[in-house]
Amino acid sequence: MSAVDFDLSESVFWARPMAEREEAFDRLRALDRPAFFEEMEVSFAPKGPGYYALVKHADIVEASRNPEVFCSGDGGATNIPDMPAEFAEYFGSMINMDDPRHARLRRIVSRAFTPKMVKQFEADVETAAAKIVDDLLAQGPGGDFVTDVAARLPLKIICDMMGIPESDYRFVFDRSNIILGGFDPEYTGGDMNTVAERLLTAGMELQQLVQDLAAYRAEHPTGDLTSSLVNANIDGERLTMQELGSFFILLVVAGNETTRNAISHGLRLLTENPDQRALWLRDIDGHAPRAVEEIVRLASPVNFMRRKVTRDFEMNGNLYPKGHKVVLFYWAANRDPEVFDDPHRFDVTRDPNPHVGFGGPGPHFCLGAHLARREITLMFRELLRRVPRIEGGWPDRLHSSFINGIKHMECTF
Repeated sequence: MSAVDFDLSESVFWARPMAEREEAFDRLRALDRPAFFEEMEVSFAPKGPGYYALVKHADIVEASRNPEVFCSGDGGATNIPDMPAEFAEYFGSMINMDDPRHARLRRIVSRAFTPKMVKQFEADVETAAAKIVDDLLAQGPGGDFVTDVAARLPLKIICDMMGIPESDYRFVFDRSNIILGGFDPEYTGGDMNTVAERLLTAGMELQQLVQDLAAYRAEHPTGDLTSSLVNANIDGERLTMQELGSFFILLVVAGNETTRNAISHGLRLLTENPDQRALWLRDIDGHAPRAVEEIVRLASPVNFMRRKVTRDFEMNGNLYPKGHKVVLFYWAANRDPEVFDDPHRFDVTRDPNPHVGFGGPGPHFCLGAHLARREITLMFRELLRRVPRIEGGWPDRLHSSFINGIKHMECTF
């Protein structure tokens, strides 16, 4: 049993104020060995054996480097309960797989996300960021920074890459909110008994959207990513339509929601730390690379990933039995005082900054990290140059254990 008086498996924990959550994870890191928690009972999956909460940077890095021991494919990585079979059709993307199947899929899709490829559509990101700030200035202060600014840029870029028309942006936005809605009644309706149905419906609708487009692109290819993927033949390998649909869901959820939350957290961090804003403003482009990494470290948009132990394994002095689960809490590792000086402080000059905000080292490191960095960089370049006094109000946080999200936040300038 856990040696602490709180339970990471209870939804009420993730509704606590952020200061209380920080204190809880500080206490977990101070333990001699990782705490063990029972799994929460959910209507759509059998209750599992429980899990060890990995909260130290060294543990998460080591587990990430040993994917053959800490596997993603046995029950899934994005959820603590094992993923039911009916969910795998929509959410069984490569993030929930192990090699060799994971390597096969990543090899097919990775060519679209290399630094060279990201550089090719950087002008599109710049144009989109400028248009978003144009609209912000025309609207005036008092709007919702999340929906009016932070969410628009990654949503547009991902949809444009895939060839999804602007008329479907809202459709994609709403369905991705449901998928990552966690326990939040704004997105899940407040009835946990219907969450599974809502998730499956959202996944089905997103998959159908891209499969319809892919079927058309197979006969009428263009320069978009859907055309490339549906017609890709790398070493004789192609994506199936089911794999393409699951990848699209991964792309819009991981590439859209997480970047939007990093941008939202970034504005709040600048608001709470005017000295760091002033420092960044003195050299916007010069400080941008380190500032963006620091935003990702403290935002840690994805709170955790789950792994299952494939054999008895000793790591950093602790034994993990075969069949047990471990949960890699990236948010906690990014505040580990053994790695980061004054870890709760926002410092746009922090260097080195070996955060795990894009996941730990190994085969599951975020495929879209290059794109996310450019989007965050260019969005803040535009904001700091044209709206240097913009501030974010008190954030309305997403009630979720998986995503460290901000749903709404008023902005003033």
